[in-house]
Amino acid sequence: MRTQVGIIGAGPAGLLLAQALELRGIESVVLETRSREDIEATIRAGVLEQGTVDLLEELGVGARMRREGMLHGGVILRFGGRSHRIHLSELAGGRAIMVYAQHEVIRDLVKARLERGGPILFGVRDVSLLDLDTERPKLRFHDREGGVQEVVCDYIAGCDGFHGVSRPSIPSRLRREFERVYPFGWFGILVEAPPATEELIYAYHERGFALVSTRSPQIQRLYLQCNPGNSVDDWPDERIWSELHARLAGTDGWRLTEGRIFQKGVVAMRSFVVEPMQHGRLFLAGDAAHIVPPTGAKGLNLAAADVRVLARALGEFYASGSKDRLARYSETALRRVWRAEHFSWWMTSMLHRFHDETPFHHRLQLSQLQYVTGSRAAATMLAENYVGLPFEDN
Repeated sequence: MRTQVGIIGAGPAGLLLAQALELRGIESVVLETRSREDIEATIRAGVLEQGTVDLLEELGVGARMRREGMLHGGVILRFGGRSHRIHLSELAGGRAIMVYAQHEVIRDLVKARLERGGPILFGVRDVSLLDLDTERPKLRFHDREGGVQEVVCDYIAGCDGFHGVSRPSIPSRLRREFERVYPFGWFGILVEAPPATEELIYAYHERGFALVSTRSPQIQRLYLQCNPGNSVDDWPDERIWSELHARLAGTDGWRLTEGRIFQKGVVAMRSFVVEPMQHGRLFLAGDAAHIVPPTGAKGLNLAAADVRVLARALGEFYASGSKDRLARYSETALRRVWRAEHFSWWMTSMLHRFHDETPFHHRLQLSQLQYVTGSRAAATMLAENYVGLPFEDN
């Protein structure tokens, strides 16, 4: 096969890039190791920054999001038994967030891709990247029938996540990796229950962090800080509800609504960045290049930001032959990546209990929370980063 851009991975980054290129008249082929059913059924959180919402609408895939997503103009920090609202829209110049699950975004993108006849090759295996330093890099893989296939490309976009093959295809001597693994995880559940709150609640408690969010009028998503080595069997329903009620308890009369738990899982917590995000004709985007702890709600949004930069750079190349933006892709993308990494680390450090912390550290966290909720300047910093800083003109 022959295409202009070969895309590895049908996650948010790969599918967004395919859609953005299609609208610019640039051909692409998307390779995905999983089935369509798998990628559309993998339930992930979905807090979309204003810029991500705008990008989805610009790409023509925002109609269902607008109908079914939940627009939030604020977020709640809960500590000391009380809730404190951060007025996102007021503090961030009218910008807001949209709660719309990642798997719903993927469904919309897959549907749009297939309706326009764009190829997504599901269920491929043993993908390898070849000749990245040449003008004709290649993707070689086994198709679902076991046959060996090859795609010759102008460029390759590695959008295959943290465990994918794209990042290791950059020689180790040419890449530098930065990582922090946190000594805790999130135990997440999906619950059949009416909304307990209209906006997300981030709760700090001496027993650990908790998060309350809404997925739909019938489904709620709840998280609590846990040992990263925990399994689902360690958390029977009774223990989950007991711990959530304890961490969310207060003197203001608010109480969490219980319901039938139908999904459980443990989420690992790490920060990770690779530099550079490009090598030869290969460009990394999304989780293949960076991971953030979910506290700052930046994962999908960083993928969208990468795609915005990369799509414009490829568009410029195919329109004029200029490689200036392509040459600056990594430099441009990493500025936003490191800002999001810092914000996510800051939120995580402020809201979680660390196993080796002292009473002194606990008091510092409380002081930080009081400052953020009591100072307009500090609240503005949180709001601007949470809804997403404006894109720079790359």
